[in-house]
Amino acid sequence: MSFSSIMYPFEWLVAWIMYLWHELFTWIGLPAANGWTWTLSIIGLVIVMRAALIPLFVKQIHASRKMQLIQPELQKIQKKYKGKNDPDSRQAMTQETMALYKDSGTNPLSSCLPILVQSPFFFGLFRVLNSLDDIANGKPAIGPITQDIASQAESSQIFGAQLSAQFWGSSDLNVQIVTIVLIILMSATTFTTQYQLMRKNMPAAALDNPFAKQQKVLLYLFPIIFAVSGIHFPIGVLIYWFTTNVWTMCQQFYVIRRMPAPGSAAEKAMQERRRRQGKPVDTPEERREREHDAEMAAELEAKGIATTGGQRVQPKSKKRAKKGGRGPGR
Repeated sequence: MSFSSIMYPFEWLVAWIMYLWHELFTWIGLPAANGWTWTLSIIGLVIVMRAALIPLFVKQIHASRKMQLIQPELQKIQKKYKGKNDPDSRQAMTQETMALYKDSGTNPLSSCLPILVQSPFFFGLFRVLNSLDDIANGKPAIGPITQDIASQAESSQIFGAQLSAQFWGSSDLNVQIVTIVLIILMSATTFTTQYQLMRKNMPAAALDNPFAKQQKVLLYLFPIIFAVSGIHFPIGVLIYWFTTNVWTMCQQFYVIRRMPAPGSAAEKAMQERRRRQGKPVDTPEERREREHDAEMAAELEAKGIATTGGQRVQPKSKKRAKKGGRGPGR
């Protein structure tokens, strides 16, 4: 099976989502051939895609947090087997590492899931925009993107730059300026997103490890990656990329504000807000217990465990059970 055959379902879905948004915007009175109408359609595509990925995003936040928090334990395992290259030692190191992942409920791949799931649609949009000229000249349509629709989208512009145009190989100054501005905005939003995750939602102890240092390097490396790769993407794809970055930044800000990691700067800020509002302030131990109870409740809910009378079991941590439990007849 060819790559084009694999990508076609994603191209077809991207084309339909964009087309339906475009129909909605033209129905409310926006010009059909205007570049901003098509830009809003791309933003609509982002809204649909990212709304569907919210559960995966929350898992990504928790996975990244857990990966940071277990780094000290991972370092202990690595030091234990440092310099031991025999097969038995390597196998034992792998087993202990996997046991740590299992005990902590951590999956290194979970933090990559939203990116992996979204990637086919990202490249689907890339291929749809790159195909507009061919479709306008008589090549087969992609879903609802017929020859007339493709001609309309191909000629649409924002700030004098066509949405299907690329910086690389273009002599159009408008295209170059719009591309550079979008790359700068993409870099800024990505930097802000990573910065607030690392600096606001991680305890200081979790930041002093090789994994955190690697993340810090990536924090400053991403703008370079965007600059090199961005000049090869159509402006419409850059708009998608920037919009999804903004969504990630805002969504992550909300999650960190409402569910900060224990011991992080975000948790301290939340406790300070609660003090100012006259609300009770949790100790780090109480917060960890509450998070543990929430995880247990979610597991029980997923398994469908219920008590008599149709009421779900309300799980308690062992410490809370000892504090609050009373024997029969007391």
